[in-house]
Amino acid sequence: MPRRIALFGQAAFAKDVLVRLADAGHEIVAVYAPPSTGRPDPLAEEAEKRGLRSFRYKAFRRQGQAMPERVAEYATLGAELNVMPYTTAILPPEIVNAPPLGSLCFHPSLLPAYRGGAAIPWQIILGAEQTGVTVFVPDAGVDTGPIVVQKGGVAIAPTDNAASLYFDKLYPLGVEAVIEAVDAVDRGVARPRAQGEAGASFQGLVTDEVARIDWSRSALELDRLVRGCDPQPGAHAQRADGAVVRLFDARLAQRDPGAEPGTVLGPDGGRLAIAARGGVLMIGKLRVADGAKVPAAQAADAGVEAGARLR
Repeated sequence: MPRRIALFGQAAFAKDVLVRLADAGHEIVAVYAPPSTGRPDPLAEEAEKRGLRSFRYKAFRRQGQAMPERVAEYATLGAELNVMPYTTAILPPEIVNAPPLGSLCFHPSLLPAYRGGAAIPWQIILGAEQTGVTVFVPDAGVDTGPIVVQKGGVAIAPTDNAASLYFDKLYPLGVEAVIEAVDAVDRGVARPRAQGEAGASFQGLVTDEVARIDWSRSALELDRLVRGCDPQPGAHAQRADGAVVRLFDARLAQRDPGAEPGTVLGPDGGRLAIAARGGVLMIGKLRVADGAKVPAAQAADAGVEAGARLR
């Protein structure tokens, strides 16, 4: 039967979930998206196009407590179910637990592994070979609630970066998982199961500190770091003059680099070869300081020349 759904999210993923839910006959009583940053948000645009009631809030808590005006406003909607397909806002329990059918939240990993707000890059950085998606019932913890739907079997290729893993593999699977979970709740057949702690892990955000290249690490580790930090924030080292050099579109050549780690070996097959411990990083693009991202063929023009040593 059609349900009254409040949707909390952003970007194209949440927009596609909204479209699927609306097309399935559910009533979207409200759409919550982040405030405008100047760049159109696909979810907010879709809500406006459909004439849906929408709100643009950055936060729902103040000093750790629920903002009463947000809770009161939400209470007027009469939502039966909250769906959180892609939200970075932390909702208070006064909203999460309010609807009679509860809430559903999407996460791009096979929980309980890789809890936290940067699951996709960390899976690449830490060398996971398989992944998947989870839809769970949020609780007081971070991505610790009971699992409603889980879909695995996604291989992480040695050429995947955070963008390709998400958009090419986890995005379409995730939309299907959210729709499947809503359908199960709607039909009364959902059987949420508690997460075990075996294999559980939590990682923080991928900050510039995390993305700093340490040339004492193996070429395999650095290849994963570059790919996990691509497109954001970009794994980085420094030129001799201190300028930050961010590396993107990495491939790993497992051969003797013949030089000290961090040494720029020069152009190689359309890429920029950089020596690492036990292998060679083959870089497709780079960015120096605040300049534009450029292809490897323009590395010398950007001041990253053969023989230079990145540190």
